[in-house]
Amino acid sequence: MPELPEVETIKRELAPHVVGRTFASVTICDDKPIKQPEPERFCQNLAGQRIDRLERRGKYLIFHLSSGQALIVHLRMTGALLLNPRDPNHARVIFHFDDSSQLAFTDRRRLGAIWLAEDAKAVTRKLGPEPLEAHFTTEILAKLLQKRQAPIKAVLLDQSLIAGIGNMYADEALFLARIHPLRQANSLSHQEVQELYQAIRQVLQKAIDSKGASIDTYKRPGGATGAAHQDFHVAHQKGKPCPKCFTPIERLPIRNRGSYFCPRCQAI
Repeated sequence: MPELPEVETIKRELAPHVVGRTFASVTICDDKPIKQPEPERFCQNLAGQRIDRLERRGKYLIFHLSSGQALIVHLRMTGALLLNPRDPNHARVIFHFDDSSQLAFTDRRRLGAIWLAEDAKAVTRKLGPEPLEAHFTTEILAKLLQKRQAPIKAVLLDQSLIAGIGNMYADEALFLARIHPLRQANSLSHQEVQELYQAIRQVLQKAIDSKGASIDTYKRPGGATGAAHQDFHVAHQKGKPCPKCFTPIERLPIRNRGSYFCPRCQAI
């Protein structure tokens, strides 16, 4: 599933190709992803609009348009945005630009979502702070955790608390901080919160530098894959030796999500 590093990579790599371009038309091959407005009006309203800038908010990619509206894309599990693809598999929506270039939204599992909204905040307003922004501090993380008895892994995945962290990077951050994913969030000491804060930022920034992780279907706009998964310590590494202590990595379900961890380095 594309998480913060993947969506940030897509934003950075799309921007030089689409900012300043105008939508000429839209081809909807499957209207399931279109959440608002209804498909016919979606196409009509988008045609003729210029893309002024791109923004990422959590796992959402936001195209800010010349009318003041926002085109918002959430890739969910298997979505991708591909520039000028040849016969793309599972194409759901194809955006045609004024220079004859195309941007295809592909989605094998049909779980992605697209909105054309008057204000992006109508879709993203419930998101928590951005973990790589300067205003996200150790103190803010501590306040988010102090009243929550849920497992720390589940809390990190709650997008209303912190925006953009998904399954893979939560596992990696918890490993670096040596915290078991089942630890009760409000049981973390001040030192553990500091270490988790640093681990979150380190893991996310490193993944951005590596252009995201191509575990399954993630592709960058040009069709290339990312390399962040090559540096994973525990995520998707079940049975492999821990890189620190050589104990086999284990997997357990937490709130219906698979969690990978080292039972020795992250002893509960």
